[in-house]
Amino acid sequence: MSISIDEIKRLKELTGVGLTDAKAALTEANGDFDAALKAMREKGLTKAEKRSEREARAGLVEAYVHDGRIGVLVELNCETDFVARTDDFKALAHDIAMQVAAMNPAFITADDVPAQETERKTAELIEAAKASGKPAEIAEKAVAGQLKKYFAELTLYEQTFWKDDKLTIADLVKNHIAKLGENIVVRQMRRVELGVSE
Repeated sequence: MSISIDEIKRLKELTGVGLTDAKAALTEANGDFDAALKAMREKGLTKAEKRSEREARAGLVEAYVHDGRIGVLVELNCETDFVARTDDFKALAHDIAMQVAAMNPAFITADDVPAQETERKTAELIEAAKASGKPAEIAEKAVAGQLKKYFAELTLYEQTFWKDDKLTIADLVKNHIAKLGENIVVRQMRRVELGVSE
């Protein structure tokens, strides 16, 4: 079984690993590029989970203006200035700013949703379920699903990535953590729309 140097380089570029690791992954997968890529991403995501505990204080502020009507500022942090200056990191910041412009999330992560907001929406959904005449246990299950869906649409990390509907923003960030080898965090975001005040 021969593995071409082009495939090794391609796997290296997609995953951010060294040439030796890319060759080893292709060898383990008997030359199956897709299987090697999947295995490398799984390993990378496992490492990404560990990296997410590390301090991220470097980074950049990305500005994006859409048609002169919507303006967005996003602070994206990583661990070092070296990574902050890479094209991959800058592209990630730009993609996230465009996501904020298009989808207008209210929160960055599920942890940012205030308890009173969750309680308010839960009460509202329970009232609606009762009004429709659903039995209590069915209403509770329906409300749990509706609540999850409602906050997923309002939470940046839970939203589907505008460029790829198979990824959430959380997946996108984890993929970049695996590729760039540092913790990456969306620290804050601001969105301004012409004629709309908060």
